[in-house]
Amino acid sequence: MLIWGRNPEHLEELERARCNQRYLPAADFPPSLKIESDFARAVAGSDDLLLVVPSHAFREMLTALKPLLGKDHRISWATKGFELDTGKLPHQVASEVLSDKYPLAVLSGPTFACEVGSGLPTAMTVAAEDQEFARTLAEEISDDNFRAYTSNDVIGVEVGGAVKNVLAIGAGVSDGLGYGSNTRIALITRGLVELGRLGHALGARQETFMGLAGMGDLVLTCTDDQSRNRRMGLALAAGKSAVEAAREIGQVVEGVMAAHAVHQVSLRHQVEMPICEQVYRILYQGATPESAVQALMTRDLKSEDQAANQE
Repeated sequence: MLIWGRNPEHLEELERARCNQRYLPAADFPPSLKIESDFARAVAGSDDLLLVVPSHAFREMLTALKPLLGKDHRISWATKGFELDTGKLPHQVASEVLSDKYPLAVLSGPTFACEVGSGLPTAMTVAAEDQEFARTLAEEISDDNFRAYTSNDVIGVEVGGAVKNVLAIGAGVSDGLGYGSNTRIALITRGLVELGRLGHALGARQETFMGLAGMGDLVLTCTDDQSRNRRMGLALAAGKSAVEAAREIGQVVEGVMAAHAVHQVSLRHQVEMPICEQVYRILYQGATPESAVQALMTRDLKSEDQAANQE
C-alpha cells in the first residue's frame, strides 16, 4: 500500500512521524503503508488507485495520470462536486480523459476522517458500473470497524456528494443565526428534496438519496462541526466573508465552488433548488444571511407533494 502527495516536504514529514500530524495526529500509519515521493513509481507500484483531490484539481490529476496507466489499473476517487467550468460530474470527467479504458468507481458517504482514523464504526458507499470492481474494492477497504456498501448508481452517489456540501453551508448559516432545531431539520429535509430533484433530472435513482451517500452524508455534514462546509456557514452568519472563513478553516471548502456549479447545473436542467440558490446568493451575489432566510420563508405556499416533484 502506497501513498503519494504533491508536496515533497509534507511527504518527508509523514515518513518521519508515521502519521498526519496536522489533521490526524492520533492515527498511526500501519507498517504496510509506504510513502512514495515519485509519482510514476507510485502509479507503477499499484493496480488500484484512489484519488483524493478537490473537484477543481480532478481533471488535472487524471491528465497527469493517463500516460502512466497500464492495462490492469483500476481508478477510484473520493472527489466530490461538479466540475466548475463544464458542470460535469467526476465520472464524466474521468470517462472523457481516460476514454472508458479502465474500471472506474467513486467512494462517498458519511465519513469524517478523524473518526475513521480513530477506528470508530463507519459505513460508506462504493459505486461503480463494474460491479465486480465495486465488490472487490469494498472488500479491500473494509475491516472490523469500516464497512463499505456497493452501488451501481454512480450518478446518484456523486450528486449526493456534491449537493450536500452546499446544503451544509446553509445549515451552518441557519444555526449561526440562532434559528434552532426546527429550522435545521426543515432545511435538511427540504434540502434532501432538492438533492433528489436534481439527481432525478441527471438520471440518478431516487432510492440512492435515502441511503448513505444521500441522506446519511447530508445529515452528517449539516449537523456536525467537523464539517468544513457547516463551519463556513457558521462563519458567514457571523459576518465574515467566504475568503476570511476559508482562511480560518485552513482547508478547501468544497461547498463554496459547488454552490456555483450546482447553480449553473440547476439552471441548465431547469430544476428549482431554492435553498441552494440562496446559498449561492450569499456567496456570489452579496446577499446577507438574514435576507436569504427571509426569501425562503416568504416563497409561495404549496403542497409538500407538489414541492417534492417540481416547484
